[in-house]
Amino acid sequence: MIDFSLVRKLDFRMCVIILVLMMLSLVAISATTGDLGTTFFTHRVKTQAQSFVLGWGVFLFFACYDYRKLRFWSWFFYFFITICLIGLFLIPTMHGVHRWYRLPGVNLLFQPSEFAKPIMVLTLSSFLEKKLHQRHSMQTFFQAMGLVMVPFILILKQPDLGTALVLLPVALVMFYFGGIAPKVVKAVAWCACLGTAAVLTIYLGVISHTDAKPFVTKFIKEYQYERLNPESYHQRAAQTAIALGSVSGKGYRKSSYTGQDWLPEAATDSIFPAFTEEFGLIGAVGMLFMFSLLLYAGFRVTAVAPDPYGRLLAAGISVYLGVHIILNLGMMCSLLPITGIPLILVSYGGTSSLTAMAALGILQSVYTRRFMF
Repeated sequence: MIDFSLVRKLDFRMCVIILVLMMLSLVAISATTGDLGTTFFTHRVKTQAQSFVLGWGVFLFFACYDYRKLRFWSWFFYFFITICLIGLFLIPTMHGVHRWYRLPGVNLLFQPSEFAKPIMVLTLSSFLEKKLHQRHSMQTFFQAMGLVMVPFILILKQPDLGTALVLLPVALVMFYFGGIAPKVVKAVAWCACLGTAAVLTIYLGVISHTDAKPFVTKFIKEYQYERLNPESYHQRAAQTAIALGSVSGKGYRKSSYTGQDWLPEAATDSIFPAFTEEFGLIGAVGMLFMFSLLLYAGFRVTAVAPDPYGRLLAAGISVYLGVHIILNLGMMCSLLPITGIPLILVSYGGTSSLTAMAALGILQSVYTRRFMF
C-alpha cells in the first residue's frame, strides 16, 4: 500500500517547482511583517516554514501511497468533512464567521473548507469511475451534483463565497472528463459563464454599481454586493502595490506601501501584489512562470494516468490548483471581485499549504504508477 521505493520514480521537476514556490513564499512573507528591521526568520516565516516541512512529509506519504486505495477512503473523508462543516455552526463564531476550529492544546486553527476541495475531488473520482457505464444518464448527473452541492451550501453558509465557488469549476471539469451527460454539462457551463458575465458587467463598470444595487440586493445581502464595488480600498491597494513595483521592483524589504501596512492581508490573500511591489514585473513573471510549469506538470499526469480513476484524480487536482491561482491573481489585478482565495503554496497559512501538498502528493502517486498496469 505504501511503497517508499517509489520515491526514486517521483517527478523531481515538479518537486523543484514546489520548492522554488515555497522559497518565494518565505521571502514574500518575510517582507510583509510591517517591521522591516527584523530578521528574515520572523514569526510568520517560521510558522510557514514549519507548515512546509510538515507538508513535504504529507506529500511523500501520499506519493508513496497507492492512490487506488483512496477509492474506499474517499467516502469516509467525505462524510467526515461534511460532519466537520456542519459542526462549525454548533460552536461560537470566530471573527463573525463559521470557518475554523481551534484545536485544543496546540492553539492551531483547523479550516475544514480547505480540505473539502481535494476531498470532493477524491469522492467525485470514485463516484464517476463507478458510474462509467451509466455516465450519460440524468440520474448520474443529479447524483454527482448532489455530492458537490452538500459541501458547497455548507461552505457558502459560513459564509465563504470564494472557497465555495472553487468547487463548481472543478466539478464541471471532472464531469467533462468523466463523460457525464455532455449536453447537460455544456448547458450548466454556459449558465455559469452567463452568470459570471453578469457579475463582471457590474464589477467592471459596464453597469453602474450604484444603479444596480436596488435590484441585486433583493437576491443577495448588501455586504456581499459591496464585493462587486471596483472602488473598494482593498482593490485599489492591490493595484497600487503592483503599480509601484514597476519593472524591477523596489527591492527586498524596501517597499514603501506594503511595508507601511497599507496593503490589507499582505501575507495571505494579497501576497502577489506585496511580492510584485518588491520584485516588480520581472519577479511577477517569474512567479507566474513557475505556476504555469506546475499546472503543466499536473495536466501531464492526467495524460499519462494508467486508469480512469487516476485520470479523474489528476484532472480534478490540476483544475483545483489552477482555479486557485487564476482566481487569486484575477482578484489582485482587479479583474475579479475579492472573495478571499489564497495563492497556492505562496500565501501564508498552514491549512492551505498542507492541503495543496496532499493534493500534489496524490498527483505524484498517479505519476509513479503510470507503467504498473
